[in-house]
Amino acid sequence: MSALLNNSTQTIALLLSNLCGGGAERVSVNLANSFVERGYQVDLVLMSATGELLVDLKPEIRIIDLKVKRLRWALPALIRYLRQARPAALLACMWPLTVIAVWARLLARVPTRVIVAEHTTWSRSELLKRRWVGWRIRATMHRTFPRADGIVTVSQGAADDLARFANLDRSMIQVVYNPVVGDAKPPVSVPLSPADWWSGSHQRVLAVGTLKKVKDYATLLDAFALLSEQMNVRLLILGEGECRAALEAQIGRLALADKVFMPGFTKDTLPYYQQADLHVLSSVTEGLPTVMIEALAAGTRVVSTDCPSGPREILRDGKFGRLVPVGDAIALAAAMAESLQDPPDALTLQARARDFSIDKSVTQYLDLLFPQMSPKGGV
Repeated sequence: MSALLNNSTQTIALLLSNLCGGGAERVSVNLANSFVERGYQVDLVLMSATGELLVDLKPEIRIIDLKVKRLRWALPALIRYLRQARPAALLACMWPLTVIAVWARLLARVPTRVIVAEHTTWSRSELLKRRWVGWRIRATMHRTFPRADGIVTVSQGAADDLARFANLDRSMIQVVYNPVVGDAKPPVSVPLSPADWWSGSHQRVLAVGTLKKVKDYATLLDAFALLSEQMNVRLLILGEGECRAALEAQIGRLALADKVFMPGFTKDTLPYYQQADLHVLSSVTEGLPTVMIEALAAGTRVVSTDCPSGPREILRDGKFGRLVPVGDAIALAAAMAESLQDPPDALTLQARARDFSIDKSVTQYLDLLFPQMSPKGGV
């Protein structure tokens, strides 16, 4: 109880664009809730207080809606917040908010400790297709991040990439794995929608993530078409995004309408991991794919593209799941078939997932946010 009382005057602010259903947003919700459980006051500072994950926040968390419609207005809004609230520490997630947070602290002239966290492999970002945007990202990171009190990435590969991309000293960057795995939950006993995927004698393949190009679901669909010629399988893709129309057209061309289901965004994905025989990640690039860790935590087999930078690190060079080249539908289909034919080793997969526990990640973040309070082992 004394630890909680000591923490009660310490406010941690987390800065995000919104709480729409993405990996970084889920991570931030887990962190915010866990900080509250450890006795800290938490402000969740959002450019816009919108998103499906808002309801998952503990009631003690104060939601700060900056009501910023354009990023150019984010800096003055954040300066005002820092001057009024004066949080002890601020964790800013994802460029350009990471850069804005550092400058806001300097201009507000407050003693707030600022930690910046990047969740992606920047050298593979789609934003780099426009040269001037790529130059701007590199330049702002290079000039600003050394002024932060800490730089965090979510995997060793992402840290190496950020150092090269932004020309930063690699020793300045610390790796904190995403807080993903909490207490185990019992399997859902009743069928969920879509029933044609959930129930039946077929094997169930699952993919989870936003429907955007970087996830490369087009290759997954081509691979699944090959797989379905060999085995009785059905595919469920949970997510929503800009590529829906193109993917639906591809499903039609491949005559897979009765075998592939895309119901949209689903907040509670755990029952689907528990029911799946295989989880597949087909991405072109990742930082540290939370969905893969969630699959392992459910004891579900995993196949992934060997994309930069998280999958190989999570799967320990293929020890905990098969890795295939990016964009290779034939190799992906073969790996899926081999995995479905192998008996699952759920306990081994779940043990690996515990390396990404919420408790461990929260302790590491608190060491960075309040180094003076932690004897290098937790608050």
